[in-house]
Amino acid sequence: MSLAIYRKYRPKSFEELLGQKEISEILKNAARQNKLAHAYLFYGPRGTGKTTIARLIAKVANCETRKTNKVFQQKGEPCNECSRCLEIDAGRALDVVEIDAASNRGIDEIRSLKEGIRLSPSSYDYKIFIIDEAHMLTREAFPALLKTLEEPPAHAILILATTEYEKIPPTIVSRCQRFHFKKIGIEEIIKKLQIVAAAEKMKTTDEALELIAASAEGSLRDAESLLDQISSLAGKVEVADVEKIIGKVGHAKTAEFSELLLKSNLSGALKYLSELDGGGYNLVDFNKELIHYWRRILSLKFDPNLEDLFKHELTKKELDTLKSQSQSVNPEKHINLVKSLIRAYSEMRYSPFAIVPLEIAIIENLQEK
Repeated sequence: MSLAIYRKYRPKSFEELLGQKEISEILKNAARQNKLAHAYLFYGPRGTGKTTIARLIAKVANCETRKTNKVFQQKGEPCNECSRCLEIDAGRALDVVEIDAASNRGIDEIRSLKEGIRLSPSSYDYKIFIIDEAHMLTREAFPALLKTLEEPPAHAILILATTEYEKIPPTIVSRCQRFHFKKIGIEEIIKKLQIVAAAEKMKTTDEALELIAASAEGSLRDAESLLDQISSLAGKVEVADVEKIIGKVGHAKTAEFSELLLKSNLSGALKYLSELDGGGYNLVDFNKELIHYWRRILSLKFDPNLEDLFKHELTKKELDTLKSQSQSVNPEKHINLVKSLIRAYSEMRYSPFAIVPLEIAIIENLQEK
């Protein structure tokens, strides 16, 4: 069985990690000074590197090369060549325990963890416990974990990872070093996908990779998983192929439809919607993308300085299109349009005829009065 792309190309050093430069630098410096903490809390959106960094900490803490080579130690990185690093990468390390709190969330599992954490490492310097989806632990499990966080053995490092920080009790949070993981910029995701596609000898267009990156919404893992999915397609992967697989309309189609709205081309807009519906695209998702698109258009109209913020979310070509279209905005008219799209979105989610609320919203705002 072939290895999934997101696992095959998982970063093996802090330097390789995308989008989390500040976190990487802090942890590298801690490794250089041998000042790794006993407990960490990583929180942020899915697919942004939380579990990856947890494994990197496991490697840095136990790397044999770092232990014997003081010059190499100053790099603050694992060597990725010693037996311990290779075992952790392969998931065979007995002293690195990963717990999925979504399925092991009760007080009994945490009690087992407490018993296991007291035992000395079998062959490493440190035992690493990684609790993924930590917010899923039960109300009774958190107090049981608290005592371990307060007085952990010297040989243990606990790492909690979660996508829902607000569900972690303050008593747990206060006993950990906290790191917030941000969504990864679209340009960084595209560059990584280009590297992976070249390594896998996949033929793809830049537009197809841009759509994959955009649909991942800041999650590199989601982007790599989607690239893995379309890798079985024969020939060159085009935007249309990606659109068919994910059922989403790409940025180019959203921009084209928005141009029809800006020109008040009611006939063209309705025809475009019918073609999308006939093509099997998810119109609920399309309207969601449309609302986000118009949010950016209006934002640029009222504050051009927001361009710097949008650079992290869009390619240069996409941003140029947005800036051009923002010049044609009629604030009063198009703010009402966005309000109608938002109302239509809530209706579409529960309607057996998803196209109808969107068509009505377009007709109401584009018809001549």
